[in-house]
Amino acid sequence: MNQPIMEIICVGNELLIGKTLNTNAQWLAKRATTLGIAVERITVVGDEVDKIATVIQEALRRKPKFIITTGGLGPTFDDKTLQGIAKALNRKLEVDEKALEMVKEKYDTYFKEGKIEKVELTPPRVKMATLPKGAEPLPNPVGTAPGVKLDVEGTSLIALPGVPREMEAIFEESVVPLLKKAGKVMFFETSIHADGIMESTLAPLIDRVMHDNPYVYIKSHPKGEERKPHIEVHFSTTAKNSKTAKNRLGKAIIQLSELVQKNGGKIRVLKKKPNSV
Repeated sequence: MNQPIMEIICVGNELLIGKTLNTNAQWLAKRATTLGIAVERITVVGDEVDKIATVIQEALRRKPKFIITTGGLGPTFDDKTLQGIAKALNRKLEVDEKALEMVKEKYDTYFKEGKIEKVELTPPRVKMATLPKGAEPLPNPVGTAPGVKLDVEGTSLIALPGVPREMEAIFEESVVPLLKKAGKVMFFETSIHADGIMESTLAPLIDRVMHDNPYVYIKSHPKGEERKPHIEVHFSTTAKNSKTAKNRLGKAIIQLSELVQKNGGKIRVLKKKPNSV
């Protein structure tokens, strides 16, 4: 079944030097997958306008349905994602009145809560409302910098903040509806445990089951040691409804279980049922 394609681009020097763990990429990939979107590439790039522009252009040439960037939307000098996007698209940066009102409303709230002494739209604050021409600001329910959405020749290019809480909140509120509309299928998964069989022995058995069950993807994850093999076997599929998914996964699990047992291994089926998020 054909799925819409997504690429994820994470911006930040802190990711490249290992200071910050890239949890945003893992969260986005998992969330998009559960919504029936196929994530085909995750790229990490530093805080340089030219490099950001280059990876954006490269991604656009592959024509995915969605490109999501994280990081680089704040008020500081090294928040350069929107500059990179503007350069990639050859568009001017301009203050967006809707985005500026979003930012002002946030600072009004901070003032009322006693977090700041006065409401002042300083250049760094206005910077968060300075978007590539034609962009649509996305409300940030928990932070200040709006998200940004642009439509580029069939691709939805969406820029989200790097702060995980803000990124997740904008994604759930403004991006999930777009993905659900495009996806039209859901992701289902379940796992079993195989004991007493080496992964090298298990591999051709998995290949055979995947050949016989083309809609099911199976991946082994060793958890034990060579002398005492203990392997989690993860099954996943995309389908329009849970009944179809459970039938596909059930058939594949039964076939692999029988093959493992014939090769001297033991199967332990986890109690949880195939699930979708």
